[in-house]
Amino acid sequence: MASPSFRSGSGSASVLDEPVCIIGSGAAGLITAHTLIQDGFSNVTIITYDRSPGGVWARQRMYPGLLLNNVANEFRFSPLPMKLSGLPGKRTSGEEMQEYLEKFTATFLKDCISYETEVFRIQRQEGNGWLLDIVDRRTNTPSQRSFSKIVLCTGGCHNPSIPAALTPAAAQSAGFTGLVIHSSDFALHMHKIVEAAHKSSDAFNVVVVGGGKSADDMCAYLALHDVPVTIVFESTITPLATPFTLPDCIRKSRLLSVLSPHIELRTRLERFLHTTWLGSKIVAGFWKFIEWSSYEVLDVPKDSPLRQTCPPYWTVRGDEQGIPRADSFFALVNAGKIKLAAPARVRKYQPDSLLLNTGESVKANVVILSTGFKSSWPAMFDEETRNSLGIARQTVAIAETDEWASFRSIASPPVIPQTKTSDALSGSAIYRGIVPARNIERRDFAINGGVFTTNNGYTYEIIAHWISAYFRHDPLRLPSSPETALADSARCVAWLRKRYPGTLEHINESYTSDIAFWTWPQYTDSLLEDMHLRGMRSGGNWLTWPFKVVNVDELATLKEERDAVRQREKLKIPG
Repeated sequence: MASPSFRSGSGSASVLDEPVCIIGSGAAGLITAHTLIQDGFSNVTIITYDRSPGGVWARQRMYPGLLLNNVANEFRFSPLPMKLSGLPGKRTSGEEMQEYLEKFTATFLKDCISYETEVFRIQRQEGNGWLLDIVDRRTNTPSQRSFSKIVLCTGGCHNPSIPAALTPAAAQSAGFTGLVIHSSDFALHMHKIVEAAHKSSDAFNVVVVGGGKSADDMCAYLALHDVPVTIVFESTITPLATPFTLPDCIRKSRLLSVLSPHIELRTRLERFLHTTWLGSKIVAGFWKFIEWSSYEVLDVPKDSPLRQTCPPYWTVRGDEQGIPRADSFFALVNAGKIKLAAPARVRKYQPDSLLLNTGESVKANVVILSTGFKSSWPAMFDEETRNSLGIARQTVAIAETDEWASFRSIASPPVIPQTKTSDALSGSAIYRGIVPARNIERRDFAINGGVFTTNNGYTYEIIAHWISAYFRHDPLRLPSSPETALADSARCVAWLRKRYPGTLEHINESYTSDIAFWTWPQYTDSLLEDMHLRGMRSGGNWLTWPFKVVNVDELATLKEERDAVRQREKLKIPG
């Protein structure tokens, strides 16, 4: 695989004056808009469906008890400090994240967001630029707006995915008389559900369908409000828990990333751990200990269906539990306040219950479907635009040779059913998880928020700078052609299928453009190097570097560093 070539341009004033649209007001959209504005773009607009900023952490989606899968003060951006959380185990609550993103917006972006605006269609204009068909949801007024460039920062957690047998229409057809909602609407109904449960003179039960973090969080909320609740799942997410709060040199350093292989092993330590017999045994032992200790700390019985999970080394479906808490999902299950109907799948609705594939009927007054989301990208683009842009998943041929055959640490994956078994599998054709490969030469479209990672703040901020450099035609290491970018994307898909078997079939494409789950430091180092900036910014010597804390504040000078790179290129000064 040839290395991307060096390509640069002028970053002229005319480029900076062009209208840029950020679609989505979640964390990725906010930091992208701020970075573009700080970098000189004078006409930046955020368009969002929501009434307030925050995306999945917007005010209308919040309810008490939500916790982030991040260590406290980690999901933030360098321009604005975050107030340290007072929660046990250095956890950050959903309300704290909501407050932070609202403050970020009020500080930097209050005059450039168009709220309650739905984007129905995105298409290319004749010549250059983009035409958006939008509707003002407050007045139901349709209109069109033109932009020269688009950054897509939405699509992964907006459009509910509901199996046909579980839709409200299926419930009505079966004569089911209870309430059926998707988890995305839980915040709108939670108070009414609690009130109905407390007023009911008959036995009342809420059934939550799904085994993800949202399902666990909703069950915990209901149980803490004395609402009987049952959760139904075939498999569930993998908990990560410790008996004490881990020091930052472990949890906020590169240690976990080093113990998880990246598509390229960048250091001698990584090569030892993942390509040698001894190193692979160390890696396997470490992750098996993490799995064993998590269940022990959470007091999960060996025969519990809560162990119906994929090992943490092989999955991106993890739940950062931190230290044990009396109000956690696991503690409430152990206390008998949350019932488990698992492993099982709902076959159909009945008038006052759900019939499971085990033959059991579970009484249900309310059914909450925590069945995930499907990408909203396909509906936003007509077929011609989707195909020319390359935004949809593409057919990717399986390579005849295994480039990573020497990686002993991933030589024995668990048996995970693949949705498709053929010589050609689908996957993202999005270079670096940021730019559709087919469109890479046009520099008018990018994505932020499509990379699945455990450190969103650090990753989103570096991606925002990469996008700004890309739009400005700054010195940037890019593939020499769309064909080279497509080949690189195919290589990435092949790697993800080997590293995380079955994952691409079960997570929608809006946030699996790339997966840098534990390996976000290696991924972001590559992006920094694309911009001719220094990677491994946390420093350290040959012994200490894996334990040095990675802090988003080390990104505070990226603009100035990029300015210097641009100036060196302009003056042709070697740097």
